Order: sequence, then structure tokens, then C-alpha cells
Amino acid sequence: MQTLEDIINVLETFAPLDFQEEYDNCGLVYGDPSKKIDKAITALELTQEVLDEAIANLANLIIVHHPPIFKGLKRFAHNDPTSALLIQAIRMDMAIYACHTNLDNVIKGVNGEIADRLGLNKIRVLQPKKGTHHKLVTYVPLDYLETVRNVLFDAGAGKIGNYAECSFTAEGNGTFKALDGANPFVGEKDKLHHEKEFRLEVMIPNHLSKKIIDALKKAHPYETVAYDILPLNNIFDEIGAGIFGELPVEMEEKEFLFKIKNIFKTGVIKHSNLRSVPIKSVALCGGSGKSLINSALKVNADIYITADLGYHDFFIPGNKMILADIGHFESEQFTSDRLLTILKEKFPNFAVLKSGVNTNPVNYFL
Repeated sequence: MQTLEDIINVLETFAPLDFQEEYDNCGLVYGDPSKKIDKAITALELTQEVLDEAIANLANLIIVHHPPIFKGLKRFAHNDPTSALLIQAIRMDMAIYACHTNLDNVIKGVNGEIADRLGLNKIRVLQPKKGTHHKLVTYVPLDYLETVRNVLFDAGAGKIGNYAECSFTAEGNGTFKALDGANPFVGEKDKLHHEKEFRLEVMIPNHLSKKIIDALKKAHPYETVAYDILPLNNIFDEIGAGIFGELPVEMEEKEFLFKIKNIFKTGVIKHSNLRSVPIKSVALCGGSGKSLINSALKVNADIYITADLGYHDFFIPGNKMILADIGHFESEQFTSDRLLTILKEKFPNFAVLKSGVNTNPVNYFL
């Protein structure tokens, strides 16, 4: 049995809330973080059927992809379906957690699951998110350099792509004068002191900046720690919207569309004109991805798979790329599996189930 806080920490380590889009409402919807969780259910969204399923399975946590409160609720009204559902969940003390665009924006999240099922390799983020990291610069006396460096690494600093514990040091001479009220580690009050120090630089992800700075202050020997946090314009291929990659072996267009249809069990695939060109490079975005059409064109994708495309969107690529709209639910249906896997990897003995409810509101008349 885990606490709700334990589960939230795992989810937010994998998909930090800082990665969500500004319009979104990810995180804990309802629940006491100290509450013991007997069993959890993952689902694409909260519906009456999903809530009933959780109750029937004696679960007391529902983890959903789409937040049940997306826009602000001004009041809980019994005649409003969303309000009524949340009131019922609260009465049952059913914890609810939403993992939405923060999970979209990590490379192994929603889109990573889709890429895995399509068998793509060499995957990269289609539209990287900017402003996700800063550079931390601090100054450390030689005898404490390795201690401080390792503490920063342990707190989450120094990771760049597939490399960990990255840092830079340069030797220099630091000066300071301790004034009244100071308790200097070295030097004397009211005297200018020279100290051989090392400039230590590491990259830090924004969502861990407080944790890293707190760790720095605890490990550093100086009473007052000098440090700079510098903004960066670097782009990281692991954070952002959509994914693109390659098929191991190129496929004929209709063959690949049949593959998509079989994997995603979609009733229909809306697509632009076929080009009579084999499919090798694939771009994708689960859910509403019309904003990434031009990004897919820039990486020379042979096909872009997403959902919620409008009539005029199909004109955008011309004959340069196929657009394939497979449906919103269909594109995101495996998100529940990814959420389940994240928790099972951390808590192998924790009881977490994937909802068996089909929450797709769209039907097809064949």
C-alpha cells in the first residue's frame, strides 16, 4: 500500500507539472496526499462508468489523462454533469489525479507509447519546449568541490540528453570581507580575504531548481553561498510536443494505413491524398495536433498521425506529406497503459488496474 503522495511523486518525477501547457489543469484534483491508497485505476477520462468501476474494484484513486476540471468551475451544481460526478467522487473519498499535457510533453509519455506501438526508432521530439533549463554557477573551495558537485548531481543537476553528471570547473581566486554579524568559514572579520576557489557550472531543469539550490546551500561550507542562475535558450529533444521517428523498414502507404487501423482499432482514418511514396519517416501527436502540421513538414515526415483535424487542415501539406486523422480517443487510448507501467515499474506490488471502460463518445455508422 502506498500513500497518495508517494504515487504523485512518481508521476510528477516522470512528467513534471512544469511541463504542462499554460491552459491546462494537471495534478491532484481531489484527495489528501497522506491518504493510504489501496488500489488505483488508470483511465483516459473520468466518467460515471469509470467511477462505478473504481468503486466496484475497491479502488480509492483514479488517475486520468484528461482533467475533469479543465476550465474553472464557478460553483458545484447538481444539474451539471461534471459537478455531479465530482460531488459523488468526493462523497466516496475517491482521490482523482490528472496527468495531461505534462505527460504529452515527455518523450516517453503519450506519444512515446504510440511510437513504441508503431515500432518507430530514432525517435525525437517534434516541437521541443523552450526555457526548460537554466545554468547554475557557483564557487567552491577545493576541499569541498567533489562533495558539492555530487550533492548537486544527486538533486537532479547535470543531465544533458543521454548523459548524466555533466559539469564544468575552472580555477580562480575569490575575495570577500566578512562584516559585523558574519561567521566566516575562512578569513577574518573586516579583512579582505583571498581564497582559491573553483567555478562550478551545471545545467538544472527548472522544475528541480528549488531542490537543487536547497541542496547546494546545505552542502556548501560558506555561510552565504554565491551562485548565479542563468536563463538558457537551449532546446532539448526529450521535452516538447509530438514525436517523429522512422520505421525499421519502409512500407507502402496503404499497408501502413492498415497497420494504423489495426493497432488503434479506429473505425475510420481520414487522410489527405496519397502520394505513391513509401512511408519511412513518421511524425505523430496524440490528441489534437493540428498545430504541429508545419513542424512535421519541417522534419520531412512522410506521414503525420494525429486527431481533430478540420477540413482546411488537409490542404496544408499539399503533396509533401500525408495527414492522417485517426480520432482523439483512438490516438490516446494507450495512455492508460503508460500510466499503469510508470507505477508498476516503481511499485511492482502495488495494485493498479487499467480501466476496462471505453470512454470514447464518438461512434461510427458503418
